[in-house]
Amino acid sequence: MTKLFEGKIALVTGASRGIGNASARRLAADGAHVLVHYGSSRDEAERLVRDIKDEGGSAEAIQADLSSAAGVESLVSQVKDRLGGKPLDILFNNAGIAEFVEFDATDAATLDRQYAVNVRAPFLLTQGLLDVLADGASVLVTSSIVAKTYFDGIPAYSITKGAVDTLVRHLAALLGPRNIRVNAVAPGAIDTDMSAWLRSDEGAANAKSIQALQRVGKPEDIAGVAAFLASNDAGWVTGQVIDASGGSKL
Repeated sequence: MTKLFEGKIALVTGASRGIGNASARRLAADGAHVLVHYGSSRDEAERLVRDIKDEGGSAEAIQADLSSAAGVESLVSQVKDRLGGKPLDILFNNAGIAEFVEFDATDAATLDRQYAVNVRAPFLLTQGLLDVLADGASVLVTSSIVAKTYFDGIPAYSITKGAVDTLVRHLAALLGPRNIRVNAVAPGAIDTDMSAWLRSDEGAANAKSIQALQRVGKPEDIAGVAAFLASNDAGWVTGQVIDASGGSKL
């Protein structure tokens, strides 16, 4: 049986841990050759590549610091070299950072750090890879439900995700003539290192108290949505932000 993404190449940024890790595993399991991007977590990225290969998949690690424009340029150059003239079929702009800082304590540096990784990097990376994106490719971005609803203590992070949602709509319109679809997945509370507070009984209870589905979300929950959006089954879906929050704050 032919796998869903057989013969396709995917780039997943921030793939060493969390949602990116689970998404890279899912895409590889479905047949894609996955470029596993990481910033500083080399050991985790290389372990992921080994795991994928041990399970019969195909992957390779690729490093770049997405907090700087130069780092994004480096990733663009490296990706093009790795492609070897082949097109990129799936671009998952997943890398992101969140700093829990109250509004009155948020300084310019705090805002700039999160904007650089969460907004500038996917903007410039997608722009830089336009000439190697396949016609009919899928571009994904990780957003968050905090873009549309209030959560205490993360105002800077929240506005970066609002910008991501706007970016998705603009890119979908711009790239539609090439049949390139652009969508975002917006998780709620997901058990990752970024949301380690969920691993306490109190944190898990707080998350469940605002959700329709009474469990803490897992990275694999988001990976499944990402795989759907990247697939031909979502061939008529573009410019959308898909809520994957377990029914948070309904």
